[in-house]
Formats: sequence, C-alpha cells, structure tokens
Amino acid sequence: MTITQPDLSVFETLESEVRSYCRGWPTVFDRAQGSRLYDEDGHEYLDFFAGAGSLNYGHNNAVLKRALIDYLERDGITHGLDMSTTAKRAFLESFQSIVLRPRDLPYKVMFPGPTGTNAVESALKLARKVKGREAIVSFTNAFHGMSLGSLAVTGNAFKRAGAGIPLVHGTPMPFDHYLDGRVPDFLWFERLLEDQGSGLNQPAAVIVETVQGEGGINVARPEWLRGLAELCARRDMLLIVDDIQMGCGRTGAFFSFEEAGITPDIVTVSKSISGYGLPMSLCLFKPELDVWEPGEHNGTFRGNNPAFVTASAALETYWTDGFAMEKQTLSRGQQVAEALGTIQDEHRGEIKEHRGRGLVWGMEFHDKQRAGAVARRAFELGLLVETSGPESEVVKLLPALTITPEELDEGLRTLARAVRETG
Repeated sequence: MTITQPDLSVFETLESEVRSYCRGWPTVFDRAQGSRLYDEDGHEYLDFFAGAGSLNYGHNNAVLKRALIDYLERDGITHGLDMSTTAKRAFLESFQSIVLRPRDLPYKVMFPGPTGTNAVESALKLARKVKGREAIVSFTNAFHGMSLGSLAVTGNAFKRAGAGIPLVHGTPMPFDHYLDGRVPDFLWFERLLEDQGSGLNQPAAVIVETVQGEGGINVARPEWLRGLAELCARRDMLLIVDDIQMGCGRTGAFFSFEEAGITPDIVTVSKSISGYGLPMSLCLFKPELDVWEPGEHNGTFRGNNPAFVTASAALETYWTDGFAMEKQTLSRGQQVAEALGTIQDEHRGEIKEHRGRGLVWGMEFHDKQRAGAVARRAFELGLLVETSGPESEVVKLLPALTITPEELDEGLRTLARAVRETG
C-alpha cells in the first residue's frame, strides 16, 4: 500500500503530546463499516483492534445504527443523568431477561459514569464502604484504568508514574503463571493474610481480570479463578471481576468468568456494552451490597440514553441466542489459534508464545522491540493491530466478533507477512 503523507498539522500543533494511537497509525481516518476503516485518501484498513474492544459488533453496525437513528429522529432523550427514561427501561429489561436471568445472576445494576475507569472507581468505593476497610489486592500486570483509584490497582510502571502522587491502598499479588508454576497458587497471598507481621492490612476486596489485555494477553486458568473465588469467600474479601475489555462476548460467553463457574461479588462492564462505541459502563453487584445512599456516587453523563438504545439492540440481536454467538466466537478463535501456531512454527526462536481465548489473542516475541515493528509493518500493509505487555512485547489481536472467516484469514495472512518482513 502506498500512503501519501497526510496533513497532520492541526493535530501536531494544537492537540496535546499525550496522544498515542495516532502515532502508530499516522493517517487521518474518515469512515468505517464492519471490520474496515478508510482514511481520507481512500486507503482501506482491516481492523484487528475494534476500538480497543469497544466495537465487538463492528463499526457502524447496521442494526444498531438503525435503532440509534430512529431514536434520535423521534427526539428521544439524549441526556438524562439518572432519571427514568424509556431507553433506560428498555435496556434494563433486556439486560435482565437476556443476560442476567438465563445465567441466574442476581446483580443490581449501577450506571457509574461513561467509562470503564468510572466503573472500577465505583466498585472500589463500594467494596471499601461495605467492608469498612481500605486495602485492595490486585495482580501483577493488571490494568484497570487511568484515574487515581484505578491506577492504584494497575501494575504498569509507566502508567502508574503518570499519577504524579503516591498510589496507595493497593497491594499486588502474582497473577496466574507469573511464577511459572514453581509456587502453589495463592501460597504467598495466603501466607500474608495469616501472618500478623506481614504488613498486609485485611483487604476489602480483590480485583482481577480473567484475561489481562493490556498486561500482555495473560490468560487465567478456570481452576485458578475458582481458587481465587474460594479464597475470597473464606477470608471475607469481596471478589471484583473487571470485565471491561473481556466481557460482552470477547472470550466466548457473555461474561468472561462464566467458564470458571464463579459468581463474583462485583463486576465492572464497559467498552462493548453499548455495542456501538458509545460511552457507557455498568457496575454490577449482589443485592446485599447495595448500601449506597442516594447520590453518594454520581456523574453528569451516567445516563447516556443513545447508548442504552444501541445496547438494547445489541443484546436483542446477538444474545437472545447466546449459545450461537458463543459458538461463533470460539470457532473464529480456533481459526486465529491455528494461524498463530503456523506463524510461530515458521519463526522458531523468534516468537516466545502465542496465547488467548475466544477472540483475544497475543503473540509474544523474545526481542521486545519486534512486536512494535510488526505492528508498524502491518499498518503499512493495511492491518490495524496494537501491542500490549509491560514492554509492548506482545502483538495483540482484538478483531470484531462479527468478522467473517474470510476477513479473519485475510488479516492473519497480512500479519504473517508483517512478521516475515520484520525478521
């Protein structure tokens, strides 16, 4: 693909230096549909990024777009804070009947604000309020958001440094596989809880991702998650599952913890819950934890009614028969796994490992600079992929759940070429 130098002057002179994705993808995007984006010069890009997991059903999904347009054209409520609206009622009814009841999940639903980190902040506040304790346990290589409370339970040193102040009341523990199986699961954690001299205050809660996306596509085993849930119950700690990126079907089932057969006390959901890339997040929790006073946690944009509309449409379209959606995602995931296995076989000694679940996959390189080079070459070839891991050593694949097998094969062939041409 030949790319002419785009006009980036206004972005470079006016926009903050904090911008990041645009540096890896130096073009000006103009439109998108399904799994394809187009820049203002008409170049086409296959999307294996999906809005960092916010576009599980693709760009401008036709069914969701129609529902949104119809709602806006009839002058439906756009901004509603936490007022009762027809759009919110429709979403709550759909979420209860399509998601919660079939899974026998008793959760109350809270709308904490429009972003994932809003949901995490509310979960941490609620856990501390319920238990009357400050300490929260998180895990190595975790990522939970960029606001101060979320950063305190995030592992990445670069992101933590941006806080500018000490990040307190969070204690990291080893994630699954972190010690390469040399130590029994939770031995260190349990010992610290038992020892009055350990310096670990009794935690209010433990927060965990079932698959660490930003941390490098680190996949927790179902038995490890079950062991964590049992430990939390036995030691009077709430279990918070951060399902912001891995929920809404990314790993197969609607919630990523379903495979492990656990019921977390609190669950955070965002990104693809709106289905259309519109800001929306949920904090779900067991009814006995609903100890909030009215207005004790709020936010101006916690009632994004257009997002309620597209969220309802997404649930009714893709999750009324959740088994079919899960089966399709797992089938596509197997296609990715086989292709990555072939790439690894062709580059023995260069690729450390490929790993993932459903439609989230990562390919880790021994040379930590290689992943970035592969992502840059993939962009030149018309494929959008990002990197993850503490040193950006993993190429991360996050295609839409609605991607076709043909599109998936096309992207995987482009990825294979990018690996070959950066060797």
